[in-house]
Amino acid sequence: MKKSVLGLIVLIFLTITTIPVFAQDSDPVILNVAGEEITRSEFLNVYMKNNVNSEVLDRKSLEEYMELYINFRLKVKEAETLGLDTVRSFREELAGYRKQLAQPYLIDEEMNKSLLQEAYDRKKTDIRASHILIRVDRNAAPADTLMAYKKVMNLRKRILKGEDFGKVAMEASDDLSARDRQMEGRTIKGNLGDLGYFTVFDMVYPFETGAYNTPVGEVSMPVRSDFGYHLIKVTDRKPALGRVQVAHIMMRLPANATAEDSARIAAKAMEVYTRILNGEDFARMAEQNSDDKSTAAKGGVLPWFGANKMIPEFISEITKLKNLNDVSKPFLTSFGWHIVKLLDRKDIGAYEDVVNELKQSLTRSDRAKKSEEALLNRIRREYKYTENLKARDDFYKVVTDTIFSAKWSAQQAAGLKKTIMTIGRRSFTQQDFADWLAKNQRKRAKEDIRTFVNGMFTTFVNETLLAYEDSRLESKYPDFKMLVKEYRDGILLFELTDQKIWSKAVKDTTGLEAFYNQNKGNYMWDQRLDATVYTLESTDDKLIAGLRKAISGGLTDTELLAQFNTDTTSLLTIDHRKYQKGDNELIDSLEWKPGLAPESIDEGKVYLVNVHALLSPEPKKLNEARGLITADYQNYLEQEWIRELRARYPFKVNEEVLSSIK
Repeated sequence: MKKSVLGLIVLIFLTITTIPVFAQDSDPVILNVAGEEITRSEFLNVYMKNNVNSEVLDRKSLEEYMELYINFRLKVKEAETLGLDTVRSFREELAGYRKQLAQPYLIDEEMNKSLLQEAYDRKKTDIRASHILIRVDRNAAPADTLMAYKKVMNLRKRILKGEDFGKVAMEASDDLSARDRQMEGRTIKGNLGDLGYFTVFDMVYPFETGAYNTPVGEVSMPVRSDFGYHLIKVTDRKPALGRVQVAHIMMRLPANATAEDSARIAAKAMEVYTRILNGEDFARMAEQNSDDKSTAAKGGVLPWFGANKMIPEFISEITKLKNLNDVSKPFLTSFGWHIVKLLDRKDIGAYEDVVNELKQSLTRSDRAKKSEEALLNRIRREYKYTENLKARDDFYKVVTDTIFSAKWSAQQAAGLKKTIMTIGRRSFTQQDFADWLAKNQRKRAKEDIRTFVNGMFTTFVNETLLAYEDSRLESKYPDFKMLVKEYRDGILLFELTDQKIWSKAVKDTTGLEAFYNQNKGNYMWDQRLDATVYTLESTDDKLIAGLRKAISGGLTDTELLAQFNTDTTSLLTIDHRKYQKGDNELIDSLEWKPGLAPESIDEGKVYLVNVHALLSPEPKKLNEARGLITADYQNYLEQEWIRELRARYPFKVNEEVLSSIK
């Protein structure tokens, strides 16, 4: 019975598949439990979820399951009677599950499919691009935004007229990596805006989109991200590298290397490369010659990486290696000379192979906002959303700089009473917005009040739209309503069963002992052999004879161990216990009668068995079968509990409806 209950709970918690819900007029009541009516569709829904073996739906299985389902509903009724559904911990747990269950209903499925396909299509291509960044805060005032836009457009005009992109990036970009800079006493050479290779999800979504939409060699129009405006120049496109593992040998160029230094190291790299081509082991060459000490001892092997994890020169050379174990010619980067061997490669895979990974990345990506925007637009249309922007603009006068130190009070908007928006049949007033503002204020940098109010109003609207849609899920989607109810009932059932059965059986030692005393005959030992097995780590005839004589002479186990073992050698081990058939092959092979049995030899060891007595069947002691007895006691408690519940609460099955199920 416990397994049945646990199975029901697990399936309720883990199964999301539903069957169609019947219209009310074709969905009669199949069961009434203490006044609660369960319809045919609700019963069938749970039955089909638990029919994991897809057995034929027949009268017998339906009737058997109906009995289990009645027990389930009676326990839930008891939990409700005891008020377990009002306990704070229960409400919080159910709210957590409901939030998870609601997530699939609070996305725009079509937009998500589009974003996933777009992500996969982009994953097929690696892009190398440079950029120029002009910073502007995402909540900047319109005047500041316009100033930044004009600045970036002027830079674009200069580039289109022929100025070098890298030179302009070094001069004007707010991305400091474009210029040489000092760090920890050394000079870090600027990248002139070159970001190297990247692929989908490596950059913020607006930047990624701008890059993938720009042809090689061209400069994009300004692209706005949370960081500011970007000009993007795409310098290369190539089929996706995927993920690779390589081994490398690096010969570092010293700081301020002379031409002679460079020539000497280049010659050494070519010498090592030639030796590898002539058959010498790459790993040995790496160990002896690589200046990358973190990998040299490992044969030069680097961890797996993708296109965005290495400098572009490195990626370009790896791309040329077509077959596993191919070795590149020596090539030069800012770090020195490299020789690379391709060890393994993993392609991006088919869409079906990576879609789950893409979904996870999508939820963490800023592009998820597009799905939310599509959902919000659908909610606006469905519930005929309207807003009163003049009512919003009234807040320009009552919101002060105190809100940036989290000290603004909604009382400052006490005179504002107008409707600020409507969703469906519900209206929201200026006071609702004022209360929300006060609740959501926090310490932050000061900004233009109009810009701040507009941004906060947008957030308020979006949160309210989503909350309104969330509040209507049960009425819009019967399958969601049913699923939440199953979770609710499952949590109640689990909690009450733990109190009444599982924990009680473990803690109630008096009841367990009484149950054991009444049912001792159910926990019997079969016929057993009381015997001692002596294992001698030697086949020496004298030692064997000596052991047999000592055992027959009545020496105790302690005396035997002292006689045959020393501080440095352990020749003898002793095991005394009671054996059933099947416990030990050696014991099974003996004739079960008292006395010292003939020795047996196996793999250099000698076994002697001294049979003390042949034991008749007898009840197991409580501690010898506590697990089994406890499980049976739980079954007993549950059966008694079900009898009690069936006597306390009325229930009735509509046999006609049950029979109508085909």
